[in-house]
Amino acid sequence: MVNREKVQTAVARLLLEQIRRDTYPSATHMAMLEQTIPPDLLGEYLTVLLTKVADDQWPSIPMLRRIQRITSSL
Repeated sequence: MVNREKVQTAVARLLLEQIRRDTYPSATHMAMLEQTIPPDLLGEYLTVLLTKVADDQWPSIPMLRRIQRITSSL
């Protein structure tokens, strides 16, 4: 039997890995992940985004705003 929570977690992990691999991750992938991310993956996701911003000489304003929006909802 398929468990919705397990499937959502599996999809979230796939999206998180894609976002981690991409130098400039897709806004669509990030939005999809943010809609269904399980609480136990949120810290890892924020770490991925913060690392991308820290590694970029000129971090994107949309990425910084995304991080602010996520952290303000914690």
